[in-house]
Amino acid sequence: MPTRRVHHLAAATAAATALTTALTALAAVPPAHAAAGTLHLVQPGESVQQAVDAAKPGDTVQLLPGTYRGSVRITTADLTLRGSGADTVITPGTGTENACATAGHGICVVGTEQALLAGTTIEALAVTGFTKNGIDASGTTGLTVRATYVHHNAQQGISQEMSTKATIIGNRSTDNGQSGVFLANYAYREGGAPDTGGTVVEGNELTGNRVGVTVRRLRALTVEGNDINGNCGGVFVVGDEGVPRAGDLDVRHNRVVANNKFCPANPRLGAIQGAGIVLTGTEDTRVTDNEVRDNTGSSDFSGGIVLFKSVVGTSNTRAVVTDNHLSGNAPADLADRDAGAGNTFARNTCERSEPSGRC
Repeated sequence: MPTRRVHHLAAATAAATALTTALTALAAVPPAHAAAGTLHLVQPGESVQQAVDAAKPGDTVQLLPGTYRGSVRITTADLTLRGSGADTVITPGTGTENACATAGHGICVVGTEQALLAGTTIEALAVTGFTKNGIDASGTTGLTVRATYVHHNAQQGISQEMSTKATIIGNRSTDNGQSGVFLANYAYREGGAPDTGGTVVEGNELTGNRVGVTVRRLRALTVEGNDINGNCGGVFVVGDEGVPRAGDLDVRHNRVVANNKFCPANPRLGAIQGAGIVLTGTEDTRVTDNEVRDNTGSSDFSGGIVLFKSVVGTSNTRAVVTDNHLSGNAPADLADRDAGAGNTFARNTCERSEPSGRC
């Protein structure tokens, strides 16, 4: 339909323009003043951590262009860490400068499940070369990560757990060993799926990772308008038998194209190749008006939009897959491989489905 073509064009260009738009807006901020609080200017050769430690709630730590060696740990609420664009680069230091460095991450935003750290913003900088996650957040609420370039980190690009109400927008997260964006209840333990209170992952460019976006054991969030290509898998929404179940979330208006790298199995998940949007063990997940094409492979998850049992055998229930535009995916554009209860497929444009009749 013509309106759908126009919408998908807008979705495809959103991720490409979000970084430029964000940087243009940031450039308009007067260099001598923060929007609120005190502005702490840092130049290459100076310690970012010292500036962060000296900052108070409402302050901004502004990094001038250049390379900054050493991880950064943020524990102050309502703090902004701002670079000057992709030429402001955070890279590994000694590995012993703080707990974030010891863990192998680049930038850590640290609260607790009982006392969430509120209002942190990370924007307009690059994070690369870390042995774990580029940006790692836990125990936060209202976190904003925007206009960053997070690349070539060994695990997740941007990772968040035990957190609510995040906005992850207009970033480039590429060539990371695991997910470009990883959201979970807990990274390393089990548990039911909490309500995120409306976390949004929007307008990001995610390429060359194992998975573009992974959402694991969470509810009430949106993955929207992202350009996801060249990964082993595009979007994975992962649940299991835990209560509350993962789901009641939206995956919509994304461009998910040619995610055809091969990634071998790991302890948590089987081999991945050619996987567009995959639901495993979720309930009430809505997959709407996405462009999904040319995702091809021979793994259990291969195809355009795929429903598959979780690693513990839990089926998807009441998934709603509507108004998606699919083509060139193999072995199928739409694949319902777990036969869960109440899953519906309507008004999708596609060529092949398994079982037949889903298009």
